[in-house]
Amino acid sequence: MVQFIRSYGTLACFALLVVLFWVLLPGTFGTPRNLFNITQQVSMLAVTAFAMTIVMAMGDYDLSVGSMASLAGIVAAVTFKEFDAAGLALVAALVVGFLGGALNGFLVSYLGILPFVATLGTLTVFSGLAFLLAGGKTIFGSDIPASFGAFARSGIPVWKQGEAIIAIPNLTVVAAVTFLAVWFLLQKMVFGRHLYAMGGNSEAARLAGIAVKRTRLIAFALSGLAASVAGLMYMSRVASANPTQGSGLMLDAIAAVFLGMTMSANGEPRVLNTLAGVLFLGVLSNGLTQLSIDSYVRDILVGSIIIAAVAVSGLEKLRRN
Repeated sequence: MVQFIRSYGTLACFALLVVLFWVLLPGTFGTPRNLFNITQQVSMLAVTAFAMTIVMAMGDYDLSVGSMASLAGIVAAVTFKEFDAAGLALVAALVVGFLGGALNGFLVSYLGILPFVATLGTLTVFSGLAFLLAGGKTIFGSDIPASFGAFARSGIPVWKQGEAIIAIPNLTVVAAVTFLAVWFLLQKMVFGRHLYAMGGNSEAARLAGIAVKRTRLIAFALSGLAASVAGLMYMSRVASANPTQGSGLMLDAIAAVFLGMTMSANGEPRVLNTLAGVLFLGVLSNGLTQLSIDSYVRDILVGSIIIAAVAVSGLEKLRRN
């Protein structure tokens, strides 16, 4: 019974949540436009959470993803302001994200600093750099490439509903491509098997011939790269760059992965389960917003669900012992 609740409890809560909002908001929640809107709203979180799944698969955490997203957006805006080149701004932001993630990997792998401590330190560094480059203010207007804003406002047309055209948002497409890439990496590539081996026992993985340090560095670099992509997506959506725009991404990404882990029989991070966790958070936020319920209620509910899932997992371990 405990095992059943552990595997399907979160999924059942998600299904009940969808039904509840569908009943309470019959004219808005279940419409195709709103459902696509949910996928767009969570697209930045999804990209970050999928990459966080890579890091957590090897038993580590990356607390710097939110500040890296903010820094990437600022770097893109400042680069465009100085050189008036949207392509260069895009590349600069991605390079900063990759190098920032690689720095995390170096600190953890080669200097032996605990992931929590290392990424907590770089979180502060990246945040400070974002404020420094932005001069402590929001960058918007002509300093943001017009093509960035146009990208977020566009999508792939699916069908026509009356006079309105229903389209899959471009940001949703980016999140979907990221999902497929991470799924392939974790499930079909040797690199993914190495990550899970390290998550099980890092020392045993090293003795088995896995290049633990290099693998960990690459995983963190990918996390930083994904965070920079999320930062660019956010900047595209709001047509501005703010030093604090990614502040909520880290906690939500970890929550999404944890929610996904409660759906796994062995408690391992799986990207498909992370997707379910992301959608859970997205549906919860969207429904509460439409019901005009304070956003803090969402945090209370998510925290309670995670605590309950971990408690059930603990009860299962006690039963086995």
